[in-house]
Amino acid sequence: MTLPLAPQAIHEIPAYWAGKTPDAICIYDSGDTVSYGELWQRIERAAQWLDAQGAGPGDRLLMVGENCIEMVVVLFACSLRQVWPIGVNARLSPRELQTIQEHARPILSVYTARVSAAAKEHAQQAGAVPANCPALGADLLYALAPARPQAETGPLVAQVASLIYTSGTTGAPKGVMVSHRGLLHFARISADSRSLSQQDIAFAALPLSHIFGLATVLMATLHAGASLYLRAQFKAEDVFEALESPGVSILQGVPTMFTRLLAIQDTDRPLQAPKLRYVYTGGAPLDPTLKREVEARFGQPLHHGYGITEYAGSLFITREQTPRADSSAGYAVEGVELHIGPLDEPSRPAGERGDIHVRGPGVMLGYYRNPEQTDEAIRPGGWLATGDIGYLEADGALFIAGRSKDLIIRSGFNVYPIEVEAVINAFPGVRQSAVVGRTLADRNEEVIAFVECLPGITLDIDKLHEYLRGQLAPYKRPARILTIDSIPTTVSGKIQKQPLKAQLA
Repeated sequence: MTLPLAPQAIHEIPAYWAGKTPDAICIYDSGDTVSYGELWQRIERAAQWLDAQGAGPGDRLLMVGENCIEMVVVLFACSLRQVWPIGVNARLSPRELQTIQEHARPILSVYTARVSAAAKEHAQQAGAVPANCPALGADLLYALAPARPQAETGPLVAQVASLIYTSGTTGAPKGVMVSHRGLLHFARISADSRSLSQQDIAFAALPLSHIFGLATVLMATLHAGASLYLRAQFKAEDVFEALESPGVSILQGVPTMFTRLLAIQDTDRPLQAPKLRYVYTGGAPLDPTLKREVEARFGQPLHHGYGITEYAGSLFITREQTPRADSSAGYAVEGVELHIGPLDEPSRPAGERGDIHVRGPGVMLGYYRNPEQTDEAIRPGGWLATGDIGYLEADGALFIAGRSKDLIIRSGFNVYPIEVEAVINAFPGVRQSAVVGRTLADRNEEVIAFVECLPGITLDIDKLHEYLRGQLAPYKRPARILTIDSIPTTVSGKIQKQPLKAQLA
């Protein structure tokens, strides 16, 4: 659905629907509902509260929390005042939070204590006090910076919609400057790709501090004037309840979310999802076994897409009317250009792997206060180096082979971990796996697999090795298979391989 206006900033979307359908439900949050009209009133009052705290154009605001109406209100109030919001998941450690805070230099920090015990703990450490702003709720806490940081100036002030700090950052933090233009462009594309309408209800447990939650879930849903079912954290039981009532129609999440949903399925009770019509996963490569199992459980095609934090939304999405049977990330969305391989050479032909470069309206404005890494990521001509490896099929469908940094070179051969993981995940009793490389004394690498089993399953390692001998070339087979209680993930649900590599070291 296309709005009958060309918005320049993200707050113009809720403002439009507040004028057109003020009584329509915008958000379901902790048993309450908030209409578009009420949401906009709260946004305006919250913007006045920002004025009272001295926050203005070019200032940064740190938003520590988990999904709730307060986060949505603060996000759009910041847009209204050209303050740059920095959404941070409250489950980060104090050290991780401090690193971001020292780099971003916010004038103001807010904490969503109502829905998040972790946010409340951070607030206590910061000496935060109640905001005393009805628009923000009774339990939103805030703390002002001891000394006012310098506000940003220049053309970027009006262009930046949000700063998103990339997960798993080590060393100098990387704050992605996400533009209003990019978010608005993708909100329309995402809404169109899902045929979103005002009758839809989208499930929202993905953190709004993550580009998936912010762009694909929040912005696309509101662009269509639809409703959002907000949850502070992902709990599989909440999904099944929401599917039944109020009747979630759009279910989106990272692959690990769907893995958890399958783990608690009740085979004796039919799935109650009377309005479910679209199921989508992104944020990580899609495992073929997971795709088959999700489709069997939910009775819907599992759509897939490819996006990164440095691009405001998905770059590739499968087509709603013609779902694919494979695990492709789909086709380029409007405005996206793709180049596979070195930029000084022609793009690789179909079927040939290479580094993925993209450009389009969603490319970030840069890494905040980090021109060196910005220049490394955004190449001449506006091409963004994604750090991913992929290839195209003849029909233009993209397949992700993995991250460049995760590539394993075994005896001169390239081993792509997701290929090995897909084979392991198809073995009975395996919930999910993570494959990493370990460097040997001769500088060669060996393949190591970490495996998380389904509850109550004891994996027969010898049988798994035997199975893999019939499925993989010798250089792709894991030298060791290690069982693990739970494969580590980021707060947004992506598998983390660095802790596994550290464990091997």
